[in-house]
Amino acid sequence: MFLFLIFNLITFFVFGYDKYLARTNRRRVSEKTLLNLTLFGGSVGAVFAQKIFRHKSKKYRYTFWIILTIQLILFEAILFFTSNASHALQNFSLT
Repeated sequence: MFLFLIFNLITFFVFGYDKYLARTNRRRVSEKTLLNLTLFGGSVGAVFAQKIFRHKSKKYRYTFWIILTIQLILFEAILFFTSNASHALQNFSLT
């Protein structure tokens, strides 16, 4: 849980830094980097950064991938916890 929080904070700040670079007409963080941060666990931080910094919020591609990533993470979490819960219940009843 701690790593999840840290990774989302990093993603949030990278999105904010990219917005700062955009406003000051400097070289930006690549879209690939932003999408990778989102895909590998920073989707919550990316969503908050989009809302707070108003960054990449008009680009459909970013919104689509962020929503898809959140859905995949939720699906995997549900699958993980339900399978672990069923295994735990089976082990509990067998002992």
